[in-house]
Parts: sequence; structure tokens; C-alpha cells
Amino acid sequence: MPRGEVPNEAERIARSLELARAAAETAAENAGRNIVVLDVRQQSTMFDFFVLATGSSRRQLHAMSEEIDHKLEDDLKDRRIGIEGYQESRWILLDYGSIVIHLFDDESREYYSLESLWADATKVDVSDLIPAEQLG
Repeated sequence: MPRGEVPNEAERIARSLELARAAAETAAENAGRNIVVLDVRQQSTMFDFFVLATGSSRRQLHAMSEEIDHKLEDDLKDRRIGIEGYQESRWILLDYGSIVIHLFDDESREYYSLESLWADATKVDVSDLIPAEQLG
């Protein structure tokens, strides 16, 4: 698509899904667990997809966060809008506008239970990218 051209709705959704799938795959490559991609378009006018993953340590959550940033920014040429929780490393939120990536430690994942809060969202099948034992 030429620079400055506004994508149509189908192109925008396809791009959001590409980013969400890439983030989920990168989380899996960095030993993320319980990985879920939620299609939240019917529940939110702000976001298209959420990617959720769990890490076992602060170091692992940082690695997942940094590798997802690398994949989405350097390889797929998108830009992160914001990041929250990096220093605390219990729940790191990466905001890419149309998609939001949530990286949790075990305790925070259970406590905040985003899957329950967004229970009406549709799970996106990413079993072609992620081994079954890493899926949520």
C-alpha cells in the first residue's frame, strides 16, 4: 500500500491479525505459556486483538517483551504506542494501537483473569504457530 494511503477495514483487520499472530508466536519462541489471542472487535471499539502470555520470571517477561517489540517494530514495521508495568514485571502491557499484548507472571495472570473479563471475545486459533503445550 502506498505511503499515506488509508487502509480499508479488511486490510486494517488483516494487519492487526498479522501483528497479533506474530506477537503470539514470538512469545512462544521465548518460552511463554498459556498463550491466547482474543478477538475483541465485538467488545471494544478501540482494539482488535489481545495477546496474553505467561512467563515464569522477571527476566523471561522482559525477554518476551523485548523480542515482541523487535518483531513488531523492526521486522513488521509497526510502532508501539506505550508500555506499562515493565519495571514491576508482574503484568507488562504493550500497546500497539489495534492490538494489546499482556505478559503476566503466574500470580497476576490468575488474579486479573482477563479471559474471564473478556469471556465474550472469540479465541483466535494459533495452533499452526504454537505448540499445543504452550497454548492457553
